[in-house]
Amino acid sequence: MSVKILSPDVTGIDAFYRDPAGVLAASATGTVAVFDNNMPTFYAITPTRLAELLALEAKQARPATDVMLEAALYHDAPSPDCAPPLGKFSMYPGWRPDDDFQRMAALWGMALKDPVTPEELASFIAYWQAEGKVFHHIQWQQKLARSVQTGRAANGGLTPRDVNALSQPDSCIPDGFRG
Repeated sequence: MSVKILSPDVTGIDAFYRDPAGVLAASATGTVAVFDNNMPTFYAITPTRLAELLALEAKQARPATDVMLEAALYHDAPSPDCAPPLGKFSMYPGWRPDDDFQRMAALWGMALKDPVTPEELASFIAYWQAEGKVFHHIQWQQKLARSVQTGRAANGGLTPRDVNALSQPDSCIPDGFRG
């Protein structure tokens, strides 16, 4: 079985057991692979090397840029009467398309006869909230138009029927019918 050795300095477990501080002090890199039965058993590192590795790890955990995005764009939902956030943002419960959404959808090649229903909008928001993706406001509107167009095409081009609506009986008697 092949094993990758992660240190140029190696020692046997017996030598390490006799003088661990001396073995580590003799290491050029501060890291020693300790072998037993011709296999690396563990690695020993000096406190200095450990500090270097922890500093590297901390540096990699920090972002490469000092530009910070406002947390409100990702977690707090703006009030419904304010403008949509600038830049990219994740979907939030109070999001609404622009007032001229149908006209814009037609310009994008997705002509919608009827405005978006509250049910269609709620379904769209719930789906994309769970996804956690971030897009610009115009991209969200394009996705909504495509979603509504696809959903209505599956329903014969009509807006979805409200399954909770109660039907109203017809009270007029047709001509020629004796009641």
